[in-house]
Amino acid sequence: MRRILLLAVIGLIMVVNAQADVLVFKNGDRLTGKFVRIVDGNLVFKADMAGEVTIGLDKVQTFWTDEPIEIHMKDGSLFKSKVLESKDAGKVSVEATKVIPAQKIAFEDITSVNPPPKPKVKWKGNLTGGFTSTHGNTFSESGSLSFNATRRGEKDRINVFGLYTVARTKEDKEKYPGVYEEEKVTTDESFMVGGKYSYFYQEKCYAFINGSFKKDHIADLDRRIISGVGLGRQWIETDDKNFSTDAGLSILCEKYTTRDQTTWVKEIDKTDDLSAQLGYHFDWLLTKKLTFIHNLTYYPNIQGRVSDYFLNLDAELRLALSKSWFSSLKYILDYDSTPGEGLTSTDSKYILGLGWTF
Repeated sequence: MRRILLLAVIGLIMVVNAQADVLVFKNGDRLTGKFVRIVDGNLVFKADMAGEVTIGLDKVQTFWTDEPIEIHMKDGSLFKSKVLESKDAGKVSVEATKVIPAQKIAFEDITSVNPPPKPKVKWKGNLTGGFTSTHGNTFSESGSLSFNATRRGEKDRINVFGLYTVARTKEDKEKYPGVYEEEKVTTDESFMVGGKYSYFYQEKCYAFINGSFKKDHIADLDRRIISGVGLGRQWIETDDKNFSTDAGLSILCEKYTTRDQTTWVKEIDKTDDLSAQLGYHFDWLLTKKLTFIHNLTYYPNIQGRVSDYFLNLDAELRLALSKSWFSSLKYILDYDSTPGEGLTSTDSKYILGLGWTF
């Protein structure tokens, strides 16, 4: 009776082991349990005796499973198959299915196995506003509103942005000798919106198309439309630092209209130039709360004079006040080597604001 009971227990153990997944190390050791996944060169295995362990794939000789697993190949193919027992180091033997024949696959040809579901791609960005009002001996009002949003997918990235600024002050206007009338005068009013789409044809390299529109009432700029295409490289892309450069061609269309307040004569200056487009983006989390952001794009005219170019630059410091709120100090520079009649080449702004992230 005892012999029968012992044989039954041994048989049960053999059945359980036969149904278990097996992991074989290069040094000959084995683990039985449940295969979990392979991600980023690491194999996760839930062993019967040791619990869940993570092992570098370079230490694994082979493994096999009792149930089909989802295998992602480097060539982009995907299939589900049971892995059979094999003695080949650095390879697995997969069972034939309706999709694939039985074959041996090297670890180096596998991207991942049973990867966790990818998080849903979401838009991330911020909305920033600022307002200043001074009354008393002097009068001035200024305000700004900007937004920036980015959607980063596995193969592409979309970025949209916009900025509106306005400012007013009072100016003394002599009406009669010894009598003055104060008049509110708009000293700044501009609007800009744009976007960029980047497709990553390689892990670090992308092709892009971008466009922007700007109108500046004070600078007599009716419109500045920039549309371009080109190639770029993402040199760094981490949670605390990003750096990318790109180059391409763009069409820069400008229209300046100068109005004579006395005779209402309009002087219109229009340009439609083919330009090169060279730029970079850099952001860095300096501390847990302080972030530095910097962008620069240079548009040299390749149709006319070498000295004819347009430059756009911005730099920003953001201080986190809470998880969602931050304060911001931003500097924006537009340099146009051929501005409208009677206007200066440099247009710069300092913006202090309060922002909200989403």
